[in-house]
Amino acid sequence: MVSLFPILSNYKTLNMSKQLPEILNISVAAKSRIFEIQAVELKFSNGALRTYERFRPATRAAVMVLPIDGEDLLMVREYVVGTERYELGFCKGLMEPGETMEQSANREMQEELGLGAREFTFLRTVNSNLTFMNAQMHILIARDFYPSQLEGDEPEPLELVRFPLSKIRELIADTNFMEARNLVALYALRDYLQA
Repeated sequence: MVSLFPILSNYKTLNMSKQLPEILNISVAAKSRIFEIQAVELKFSNGALRTYERFRPATRAAVMVLPIDGEDLLMVREYVVGTERYELGFCKGLMEPGETMEQSANREMQEELGLGAREFTFLRTVNSNLTFMNAQMHILIARDFYPSQLEGDEPEPLELVRFPLSKIRELIADTNFMEARNLVALYALRDYLQA
């Protein structure tokens, strides 16, 4: 069987110099207290005109923290309105202006877990749903904890869940654990620990 899509041995050989569409206009299509949807009018190099919609690009990146305490991952269970249920995940939040990734990660842990950390390891940066948004999230591992509580914006205390590192594969396979950024973080952590 002949593949219609040849395998690229080196993705860097792709033509990255393709002419970008010209942005003709950006207007607000809808706005709420939290979200702004923009209509972006584009003209492509072949003359085609299109209007795309997107969330207003983020002005700040976010962090996600994977705290490791001995042989356990420290996770949180919190209510999320998107799925209308309590979900298991990692500490995360927006970076404040002037903060480094490590400072943001440490603040989020103190707000959500009541712990600070002395050691951080950067894993990777992700950006989800590029078709409609631009919102970078930096994923870090945290170790070497000390008690420290900061007031956060959560409406109720978050439930701390200890999850054995030895069961990462089971968590990845769990159909109830489906948030894409959490899964990417777990895959990156698994690869980091196996290196």
